[in-house]
Amino acid sequence: MVNQIKNPWHSRPIDVHRWSDHPEVRELVDRIWEGFLGGTIAERGPGPKPRMGFRKQLRVVILDLYVAWLDDPELSIGVSMSVNSWDTNSRYNALHISKKIIPIIKELHEKGLIDLSKGSYGSPGAKGNRTTRIRASEELQGWFAKAKFERDDIGRAEGEEVIVLKNDSNKQIEYEDTPETRGWREDLQAYNDLIANSFIDIPSLQEPTLEISKELPPGATGDIDESRRIRVGNANKRTRRIFSRGSWDMHGRFYGGWWQQIDSEWRSKITIDNEPVIEADFEGMHVAMLYAEEGLELTYDPYTLPGYKNKGFPQKLVRKLAKSLVLTAINAKEKKAAYKAFRAGFSVNHVGKRMTDEKMDILLEAVLERNPCLGDYLFSDQGIRLMQQDSEITSLIHNHFTKTGIPVLSVHDSYIVDCRHVGELRQVMLDASEEVTGRPLRMSYNIPGREEFEEVDEASLRKHVHDLHWAVYENEQNACKGYVHRLLQFQKRTGRRISPYAENPV
Repeated sequence: MVNQIKNPWHSRPIDVHRWSDHPEVRELVDRIWEGFLGGTIAERGPGPKPRMGFRKQLRVVILDLYVAWLDDPELSIGVSMSVNSWDTNSRYNALHISKKIIPIIKELHEKGLIDLSKGSYGSPGAKGNRTTRIRASEELQGWFAKAKFERDDIGRAEGEEVIVLKNDSNKQIEYEDTPETRGWREDLQAYNDLIANSFIDIPSLQEPTLEISKELPPGATGDIDESRRIRVGNANKRTRRIFSRGSWDMHGRFYGGWWQQIDSEWRSKITIDNEPVIEADFEGMHVAMLYAEEGLELTYDPYTLPGYKNKGFPQKLVRKLAKSLVLTAINAKEKKAAYKAFRAGFSVNHVGKRMTDEKMDILLEAVLERNPCLGDYLFSDQGIRLMQQDSEITSLIHNHFTKTGIPVLSVHDSYIVDCRHVGELRQVMLDASEEVTGRPLRMSYNIPGREEFEEVDEASLRKHVHDLHWAVYENEQNACKGYVHRLLQFQKRTGRRISPYAENPV
């Protein structure tokens, strides 16, 4: 049965690097090809042999539909139906998916195996522009439910590009490799190999999914809170490094791990190889980097504003508003756009949504009174340059721990490591920030129950680490069956022995 896709904005782009040689995957794809597509789409025609067989291209589509269905049955996949979008020679197309994917998708829809919402186009840059959306129909979902393969049987294509360059329109663009890009790729592949061979999970989760409430961007479905599902575990760990504006000097941050998509409270519950973790971050990182450029050291929280008076605004709220406004102003090219983006970052009922330009002027004056050196950097498009610098810090931290075989998870300016290595993480963060900015930047630890701006002294840190060590025993006694099953399956797949659990837990 083919259903209507009611919310085409609840979607993600098609992933053309899904791959599996599992026999049950091939059997399902063969059944679909021979029963529905083989008579209408010839595997060979005139001209040269395609670099990727059409039946194998179907396999990629079916695998991505399966993954989307597992993540969220309502989630759809965005896919371009333009022949110009499919370049078999692109570095971002390791499986050489061709324009033949277009008739494959049309036939899947015609035969009732996928739901489809056609793309829309208003004008260049229009907010309503979007690609065609597809998802598994009820019939195909039924086949998925009976499938004899699992999520972990689906992997990634070899040679998938992890160093990405985008243009001003946020589109991936081709580039010629240099010694620098080759070095970045080699480093990131080594990091991804280590992370892939590490068990990263949350012991309290029976099913490896989290419901995360996230405000959708204005212009999509409006200012509403919508719950989305994040899949936890081995299937969602690959990291890419993304540069922007056609320049290796812009952006460069690392993206991809599921831990980047959840909040700090859930991140504190992660285990790495069955060990509890601690998260450390740089305090006011971009502000601290601008201080360093001015030859100054940031020795306090830049977002705490003693001079700001607003009746009814508690310190915690003032700090949140100030932080959002400062970071937005650093990223923006001009004030009007910054203030608009600031308001867009809050839900309908939040006080930030209702702040006038005049009130933001007053708040910004208080920020500059506290941090006068920031004046020349506001509304000057500094963010994307600072991201490149903080990505270099992250790269140094990744590389250090990768060489020592210790998994570290990055969330742009914060880093998660198992609690036995917290001292080493602290020193590496200080050394890396000094190498990039000329000064060791202030850092702190994220401890559950404490506010972001609260200082964590050494005694509190030692107690927290002690409690985490005790949590190792607690995890062994209280971890749910789903977590234990995933851990044992991970051991079976990788050959690593990290579990204290019996092979047949009750």
